[in-house]
Amino acid sequence: MKNELKKVNRREFLGLSALGLAGLTILPGWTMNGVRIAPSDRVVLGFIGLGRQGVSDFHSFSKCPGVQVVAGSDVDSLKRERFTKIVGSWQKKNNMGGRCDAYEFYEELLDRKDIDAVSVATPDHWHALAAIHACQSGKDVYCQKPLSYTITESIAMVRGVRENNRILQVGSQQRSDEEFQKAISLVRSGAIGYISKIYARVGEPPAPFDLPEVDVPENLNFNQWLGPLNSPEVHYHPNICPPIAYPDLQEKGDWAAWRYYKETGNGFTGDWGAHMFDIAQAAIGMDGSGPLEYIPAGYKGTKYTTVTYANGIVMTEQPFRDDKPDDKGVQFVGSKGWIKVSRGYIDCSDPSLLKKSERAVAAGSYEMSSPHMQNFIDCVRSRQQPIAPVEAGCSTNILCCLINIATELKRPVRWDPVTQTFMDNDKEAEAHRLYWYKYRNPHQLPYCKFNK
Repeated sequence: MKNELKKVNRREFLGLSALGLAGLTILPGWTMNGVRIAPSDRVVLGFIGLGRQGVSDFHSFSKCPGVQVVAGSDVDSLKRERFTKIVGSWQKKNNMGGRCDAYEFYEELLDRKDIDAVSVATPDHWHALAAIHACQSGKDVYCQKPLSYTITESIAMVRGVRENNRILQVGSQQRSDEEFQKAISLVRSGAIGYISKIYARVGEPPAPFDLPEVDVPENLNFNQWLGPLNSPEVHYHPNICPPIAYPDLQEKGDWAAWRYYKETGNGFTGDWGAHMFDIAQAAIGMDGSGPLEYIPAGYKGTKYTTVTYANGIVMTEQPFRDDKPDDKGVQFVGSKGWIKVSRGYIDCSDPSLLKKSERAVAAGSYEMSSPHMQNFIDCVRSRQQPIAPVEAGCSTNILCCLINIATELKRPVRWDPVTQTFMDNDKEAEAHRLYWYKYRNPHQLPYCKFNK
């Protein structure tokens, strides 16, 4: 750690938050979107991770009245430069005044007493440390999905949030989308009867890391990018950390591919599972819980990866609509009918419950969700729980990790969601990296039972 983090209690935090910052602000008040914002209503944000997702999250937060952005952190100096320019332009346009500072090490950002909350948009293997350290420093957290790289990290994050009395919103923005909210509401109300089956299309597990090594650009601190990741075979390649360059300082090509390699991510299982499995869990009341058994595709003729809940509901990773088998989405099958939902699409077997709706969704549009960010900002102010709390993100991420563990072991695994342990004394599953791995020195995971 570059700086030792200090714990701040609830009373001290409120004294240091936007409620106590009137004497430190550049202007006594400012107007945003025609709304006058008093200093006492501001929520001051810092951003950890300034890549494509971090910038997208900023644009979403920038639409929330009462938000001020004062700092950003990233291991890439060009991304830091880009972020300060974007924020500066936004501040000038809205007559906010102020400035945006940039840091290579996020611990320096967390040391600041004028920041109420942080947005974490790093690669998954940094989520746990950045979020927990933020909670320990008295800051609320908006953390991108999936909640973490491993099961143990997610469990530790729940403890970090709760023991420090923080608010954490998971970036599962579909929960704030009209179509998905409607589907969840209908399932919960029993409109299609008792749910017996769920079809959720999310995509494939991660592949082995097989990229050739490329020289690290001067603007990137790749050792810091790796951080706690203890995978010696991982080296720099532009695909996992897309470079940006002058004059436009924009990433070229696809989104960072670290998520698609098992040494650095959880593949489509974790990336899209954090969305679609999350909706399924929310609809059937399994936030904070999860399935008992995980059977991988191919095991003894099993066509689709299958998970089974204690109440008998069976969910399979398979196409949810026949006409577009590759689309990511969910179908709930009940005793009285079915509901299908995906981004921009919803349909029901009973037209009286809702009319079919389908619209084109622009690429990247769902990476921005101001309603989801606004829900977080509202909860920072009210101290109420957000629509995607840390427990929901934890249970969904555990589900995704367990699917990948079963897939790599090529056999079923059984999990107790109450004790959050493997059943059947499964030592092989316990030894899997997605359950827990020893962090690379000098990093250590707080609230981890293996720190003995």
